[in-house]
Amino acid sequence: MNVMIVTDTFPPDINGVARTLQMWAHGLSARGHRVTVVTTTEEAREANSRKGVEVLAMPALPIPGYQGIRMGVASRRQFEELIEIKRPDAMYVAVESLMGLNAVRAAGRAGVPVVSGFHTNFHTYSQDYRLPVLKNGAEWYLRYLHNRTARTLTPSESTAEQLRALGIENVGVLGRGVDTLLFNPQRRDTTLRQSWGADDSTPVALFVGRIAAEKNLPLVVKAFRQIVSQQPGARCVFVGDGPLSAALQEEHPDFIHAGARTGEDLARHYASADLFIFPSITETFGNVITEALTSGLVTVTYDYAAARQFIRNGENGFTAPYEDETVYLERVTTALTHWNDSAVRIAAADTSKRLSWDAIIAQFEQELSNARPSDSTTSDNHTRPTTS
Repeated sequence: MNVMIVTDTFPPDINGVARTLQMWAHGLSARGHRVTVVTTTEEAREANSRKGVEVLAMPALPIPGYQGIRMGVASRRQFEELIEIKRPDAMYVAVESLMGLNAVRAAGRAGVPVVSGFHTNFHTYSQDYRLPVLKNGAEWYLRYLHNRTARTLTPSESTAEQLRALGIENVGVLGRGVDTLLFNPQRRDTTLRQSWGADDSTPVALFVGRIAAEKNLPLVVKAFRQIVSQQPGARCVFVGDGPLSAALQEEHPDFIHAGARTGEDLARHYASADLFIFPSITETFGNVITEALTSGLVTVTYDYAAARQFIRNGENGFTAPYEDETVYLERVTTALTHWNDSAVRIAAADTSKRLSWDAIIAQFEQELSNARPSDSTTSDNHTRPTTS
């Protein structure tokens, strides 16, 4: 099968979507398929050339406040020409930008089946950036785009339920895996912990993610402050970069700000901590949650997306009802009493047994193989969906 993947982000970008798409592309290639990844930077093309996977860079514009992330603006005509050259049997569109829409339109004209992916809750970011007026328009656009494709894949059942409620049709769930050779408790590094000022008796709380408004950073800070007040000497570590990095470091210089980390370095940071604090409310899945679990951390998060699927509250981690800040902080207190509890940490690491990438890539392959051209992609005279 000849597969085209369209995305605004791909490694060396550092985010869960980029890592997931790279795993899928390389996984399909390993199964004998030819893969073309259409993305937005020359760096991605240079960093990912390998047999069976071709990476192409298309026109894009920078996204204000998101250094290194670009929004694709390739035209329908450019995609029509690319489809004529590459002759894909199926297309996976992982982005709702103008590039994604034009890819769907071009594929429809060419009769190429399209499966779309819902990877990021951009329509909910409006509240984080104080732009509520954009929410209704964003939801209409999501319906318009995804209902032009044969199927929309999302990583968790809770997110699938949200999409169905928005009026998006034919939604399926395709989970995520974890590289357990990379993320595991054996990566724990005493030297790294010492550099944080921690010894075996010191709990270390960790946040991994983009340092941006949509990650609910004020609650991370509250949780960190609570941990330090209840356990003087505890260390609190931020791993990640983003538009709020400088402000966060200036306001909270006593926390450890490790910046963005990748590969084995990121895995060491996970395994060298004890608690994982992640109260984001905008995840479609939350790869960092499963990475923290398989690294053996006592994780505290909200009960949705990956957490709902993999965390059994009080057994292998702790969850709070969605957006209930009071209960979340209570769970942080409880987790702190278990920071060195081998039973909880072993149960967390055992989560890896349910996170095989091989099974997920096989399902992705089947979804692409089953896709047929959608009636709604064959014409640009698509009926405007209801906004009710």
